[in-house]
Amino acid sequence: MTATYEVGNVYTGKITGIQPYGAFVALDGDTQGLVHISEVTHSFVKDINEHLKTGEEVQVKVLSIDEKAGKMSLSIRATQEAPERPEPKKQPRKKQAAAASASSSYSSGESAQGFNTLKEKLEEWIEQSKK
Repeated sequence: MTATYEVGNVYTGKITGIQPYGAFVALDGDTQGLVHISEVTHSFVKDINEHLKTGEEVQVKVLSIDEKAGKMSLSIRATQEAPERPEPKKQPRKKQAAAASASSSYSSGESAQGFNTLKEKLEEWIEQSKK
């Protein structure tokens, strides 16, 4: 592996092979690295062949270099601007929604746990104390 490549730099390479898990990119005659499928684009990639073709020239950013193993990790998506994400819609909290549906499913004389209301219990205790 040639020491002329540095982590964080962007280079032009040629795709030499495609596998289900990623694409091999040659940076020169002696140096090649792998673009993992998760580093192809900012969106989900189900089939890498829909995004890349063997022989295609691509811009890649060097993510890591392992000199001992002779491996280089590359990214195509790191060379592209991330698309803007729409702001998520605010949804009601699950606890509040669950409590509302639980309270509406009981009659007025019962609480969500199936107990009598405090007023009814108090009247019952007063009657018991008189006996």
